[in-house]
Amino acid sequence: MTAPTTHELDARGLYCPEPVMLLHNAIRDAAAGDLVAVRATDPTTRRDIPQFCHFLGHELVEESEEGGELRFLVRKAP
Repeated sequence: MTAPTTHELDARGLYCPEPVMLLHNAIRDAAAGDLVAVRATDPTTRRDIPQFCHFLGHELVEESEEGGELRFLVRKAP
């Protein structure tokens, strides 16, 4: 079994719904088990990305904020 790949997604400066749309595209192109690291500045991503993961069955591995930058780590569902 190969280790998961981490894809980087920079959504800083983008506003709803763009960060989630970009995440949706990145998840679609990733392999099952891969990780997508998202960097965003839109406060609505605190709500939107966890809901996206819950609705589509992906795992929100990590969520943090530092200096106004939101960071999420999402694992693609099998």
